[in-house]
Amino acid sequence: MKIFKKLLKIVLSLFGILLLTALILIWIDSRGTGYLKVEKEGAFANNSYLVQNVNVIPMNADTVLTGKTVYIKEGVIENISDKFTVEGVEIIKGDGKFLTPGLIDMHVHVWDEYELGLYLSNGVTAVRNLWGLPMHLRMKEAVNNAEIIAPLFFTTGPKLTGPEYIGDDNLQLRSAEEAKARVIFYKKRGYDFIKTYYGLTPEIFDAVVEQAAASQMDIIAHPSQKVSYNYHFKPQIRSVEHAEDIIQQPLNYVLDTIKLKEVVSDFSASGTTKFCPTLTVYNNIYQILTNDKILDSENLQYMNPLIRKVDSQAQFDRWQDSKRTDRAIVGSIKAQHEFHLKIIREMHEAGVPIICGTDAGIGVTVPGFSIHRELGFYKEAGLTNYEVLKTATYNASGTHAVMENMGSIEKGKIANLLLLNNNPLEDLSALKRPELVFVNGRKINRKQLNSFEEKAKNRKNLVVSGFRYAENLIREK
Repeated sequence: MKIFKKLLKIVLSLFGILLLTALILIWIDSRGTGYLKVEKEGAFANNSYLVQNVNVIPMNADTVLTGKTVYIKEGVIENISDKFTVEGVEIIKGDGKFLTPGLIDMHVHVWDEYELGLYLSNGVTAVRNLWGLPMHLRMKEAVNNAEIIAPLFFTTGPKLTGPEYIGDDNLQLRSAEEAKARVIFYKKRGYDFIKTYYGLTPEIFDAVVEQAAASQMDIIAHPSQKVSYNYHFKPQIRSVEHAEDIIQQPLNYVLDTIKLKEVVSDFSASGTTKFCPTLTVYNNIYQILTNDKILDSENLQYMNPLIRKVDSQAQFDRWQDSKRTDRAIVGSIKAQHEFHLKIIREMHEAGVPIICGTDAGIGVTVPGFSIHRELGFYKEAGLTNYEVLKTATYNASGTHAVMENMGSIEKGKIANLLLLNNNPLEDLSALKRPELVFVNGRKINRKQLNSFEEKAKNRKNLVVSGFRYAENLIREK
């Protein structure tokens, strides 16, 4: 008995030391992103401005409103009109530049606060995080309380899977009762949405949908192969993710144009579900296969170091190994990407609302920067510049009721805006380096945005990222 007590004491002491170490490292890391802090008398304190002589791209219509004045009052668009003045408000001279809604990335995986700065630097003023962990609830609270300057932050809970999908990144459901209890728990915890994933059977899936409706939580669906693809077209399911899953599931890995038309027709008939293609993350498989130095590229220096060491490396090894055993794999992946462009084209022509999502934060898909490649693929698929921009603004904001107050430049909308030197309706590359970014009316200039990138580059928070991920295993499993 004495030996047991002694061992228990040692274990508890070690646990205490580990916990203390984790808390110290987390505190140090939070100090590292102090540049995002909103101070009452310091940076980002002001959220009221008058932007004069600016060309407004409202995105609720395919038009440009020339020479307008826009009044941002306490983070909200108060007025859009011809010349007028407001006393006591800082004036920004638009000088004929272009004002657009901020971009929204509807499929990301956020691992630390440094990434929030990367999104802002690339004009992303709202994100939908689809792999929820406890740290994301803290991020959401900090954003909502205006403690940090960051994109508006929305998050699902952990991924809900069927019983056979073992892994620390999955929450396995074994019964309808367990499914309902988990949805209730995530609602209570403060997650915004539910994410369904592989392996959900009809019984379990129905229970998730039923409880999500009762709990007033929208569902984002990564298609489950245990049900038919059109099973996901339910009013509670607000978007279905990933173009590749159309090929892997209803098309059964065949680039079948006839079967695709059936899928597109079902999607269009649903009337309520949007499509989030995430073309960039799949195309990055091709980039891995054709560039054996990709892990050393400058872009990868902006990835979270834990993800770079574990997931980026694993993805690289997997696809390089595949290339060694299957010489045709490079051509196959390229052909599938090109078929994804066809999917986009046909979905768009059928009136299916497309929303922009990158799957950034995993593999070699870099937060923030990747949205410009994603939009470029939609352009390549045949959408006009207006239609492309709509996927990351107006369409995205209409996906969930909690996001309807953004996505366009209208009176009463949140002032999430980009001031651009050139017109993105003529050239999408104008979006890449916004001169000013407004989030909730708080202005960030290009110099500050550049500094956000520099702070995030080659950051040294691998261990603390591991602690944050481990917290999920204790609190959400």
